[in-house]
Amino acid sequence: MPMWAVGAIVFVVLALIVCMGFCIYKKCISKGKKPKKVRERKGGRGRRKKDKDGEDGDDKKEGEEGKEDEEKESYGKLEYSLDYNFNDNQLIVGILQAQDLAAMDIGGTSDPYVKVYMLPDKKKKFETKIQRKNLSPVFNETFTFKIPYSELGGQTLVLQVFDFDRFGKHDVIGEIKIPMNSIDLAQPIQEWKDLVGGEKEEQEKLGDICISLRYVPTAGKLTINIMEAKNLKKMDVGGLSDPFVKVVLQHNGKRLKKKKTSVKQNTLNPYFNESFSFEIPFSQVQKIQVVITVYDYDKLGSNDAIGKCWMGYGASGVGLRHWSDMLANPRRPVAQWHTLLTEEEVDAALKAPIR
Repeated sequence: MPMWAVGAIVFVVLALIVCMGFCIYKKCISKGKKPKKVRERKGGRGRRKKDKDGEDGDDKKEGEEGKEDEEKESYGKLEYSLDYNFNDNQLIVGILQAQDLAAMDIGGTSDPYVKVYMLPDKKKKFETKIQRKNLSPVFNETFTFKIPYSELGGQTLVLQVFDFDRFGKHDVIGEIKIPMNSIDLAQPIQEWKDLVGGEKEEQEKLGDICISLRYVPTAGKLTINIMEAKNLKKMDVGGLSDPFVKVVLQHNGKRLKKKKTSVKQNTLNPYFNESFSFEIPFSQVQKIQVVITVYDYDKLGSNDAIGKCWMGYGASGVGLRHWSDMLANPRRPVAQWHTLLTEEEVDAALKAPIR
């Protein structure tokens, strides 16, 4: 190959390398400039953020105001009366009426009732009747606590308004706490007070009871077997109880018959296995209620109720299911464990109109 041709090829190759190098150089420069623009944009955003920070301060103020509004949320108000009978050592509490209660149900209403008790001793509790679908109910009920005046100052009266729920836990609408050392009982008191948000009472564990039900339609015979109980609440000073069970049969809310088991000494897990039979015509069995109460036997005083449960007409949950299973399986005993509830809770459910 002639020398001129070789020189031409070398020249072309060099020219190509120079061009490629120039292109790469330009590309690198253009890439290096882009971050600068991005940084400038970010800087612009930073300046706008400063403007927003001022707005955020306003937002915070608005948030704080909203929080204050939430704190001022209205639960309604309650009118009550207090009177002390110095001759009989009795505090008479009147639950008169409530107004503008908070709506707790989906339909925008509530089924209120009032629970009345003293702190720190919560042994004696009272409840008003349930007022159905009413945010401004009238109660006009009175309750009496027998307390010496000298002991009254260390106690607090609690008035708790609940929304009754047949199928679940009753919700606290609001409450009023009245330290007795802060009021003058020389004259009767009647006043309105705003309700404040009340904390839900922690459900105290009272124990469980196993019951067997058997119904023979042709003979019209209902057999209730009180089998056993477990984890009963400690009622005695020694940390045990002396339990026995009372069985009450009701028809349309009217007491028909009652039976009770023997007393089991010093145990929280008694075994009874005692059966009781009742004659109930098939035409009446649909309206029967079986109320079971576990008591702690006391030789020297009145027997204390540990807990209660019920099944039959108007019951819900386990009580309804157990009764339905018995009716669906005639002549066969059907056993079921029931969780014990407080007397107040069961009595309120039994008094409530059946929908």
